[in-house]
Amino acid sequence: MANWLERLAERRMLKARTEGQMEKLAGEGKPLPDRSGEAHLSAGEAVGFRMMAAAGVLPEEIALKKQVEAAREALEAAKGTENEKAAMARLSELMMKQAIAEEARRKFLKG
Repeated sequence: MANWLERLAERRMLKARTEGQMEKLAGEGKPLPDRSGEAHLSAGEAVGFRMMAAAGVLPEEIALKKQVEAAREALEAAKGTENEKAAMARLSELMMKQAIAEEARRKFLKG
């Protein structure tokens, strides 16, 4: 970050604190949330996902990720049974859809 930008941000934070705008904010006095799961995302993507989560919107790739997890558990439970092939096919289909959704997001964000 440019030095002038850091100074500007610092001045604005000090002004907000002096005016009392930094008091009684959500999460005040609590540790910052663990965001280690966002390590593979760019800062912009991470902010976008947090904004959607705050609005109660679940991106398609996140919904698919949850479905993939459930399908993996179903496959594990179906091992050695007649349903194993169907569970494997379902998992493969969901993984492909998830990969397509992730690639579509990447292409969209690149412009």
